[in-house]
Amino acid sequence: MTGDGLPASSRAPLRFLAVSGCAAVCLAAGAAVGQDQYPSRIIRIVAPATGGGSDVVARMYAPGLAAALGQQVIIDNRGAIATEIVAKSPPDGYTLLANGSPMWLLPLMRSVPYDPVKDFAAVTLAVSSPSMLVVHPSLPVKSARDLIALAKAKPGQLYYAAGTLGAAPHLAGELFKFMAGVDIVRVPYKGSGPALIGVMTGEVGLMFPGAASAWQYAKQGKVRGLAIGSARRSELFPGVPTVAESGLPGFESVSPQAIVAPARTPAAIVNRLNYEIVRVLNNAEVKERLKNLGIEVVGSTPEELGVSIKSEMARVAKLVKAAGIREE
Repeated sequence: MTGDGLPASSRAPLRFLAVSGCAAVCLAAGAAVGQDQYPSRIIRIVAPATGGGSDVVARMYAPGLAAALGQQVIIDNRGAIATEIVAKSPPDGYTLLANGSPMWLLPLMRSVPYDPVKDFAAVTLAVSSPSMLVVHPSLPVKSARDLIALAKAKPGQLYYAAGTLGAAPHLAGELFKFMAGVDIVRVPYKGSGPALIGVMTGEVGLMFPGAASAWQYAKQGKVRGLAIGSARRSELFPGVPTVAESGLPGFESVSPQAIVAPARTPAAIVNRLNYEIVRVLNNAEVKERLKNLGIEVVGSTPEELGVSIKSEMARVAKLVKAAGIREE
């Protein structure tokens, strides 16, 4: 999933509608009172694992969001059940979900207790970071093209590391395997961090981690960065070619981080959250800190995030079916 440019979001005023007639005023006031007072208490952003991409990004914008809303904003790390918790939370704007693409792609591969479209109200696609194809330094390849040639020469003998089912490193590995027509074997790890360590120690030969986490190790020589998964070269990783230009035209893999609320959250609250979060993300200091981590600010509108989720689900569903990807 990609997001180019910086869409503008308009702040929706949270106020009572001016309606003539006593009965109409009473009805309108009853419906709007919760929104008019928002926020009046602590806002909770639920995220998966501590230290993961969604957690790191949420902690970047949470202080600014708290200052803008005049209420404390806390990060609540709940692991694999984070998405389910928010899906079942009241639609009042006080419980949000910060999560990546597994939220909407995991349902393509296994049964989950939520609907990624019907159970959530999109707020914003906050940031995005391309995947990076990395290999252990001992692997005799200097480019993605070299890796494809080696994999074809040694079918079933190259292993790639991946953590969470449905996360970018997993799907990127399967996409590479499918598009290149090679037989590389997935080695599952309990997370992307342990998976990357597996490449650095030589347990496995290659991986498609987020460029943000891989680049620091590539610069230290612990892994060799061959290419990035974005459609175009990134200014954050100068000189690193894309996988698409290195032998696989059309290859694209990025790690997005989004914010959503429970379905039926009032549009006025969603728009207010969108406005404030996007504004904080584009603060010069926050943007620079994210850039230093290899993360690009997107800051989409709610509508753009909703369209992107549906589009990505449709695109990946074809890969899942063609490659026979399923929970193990």
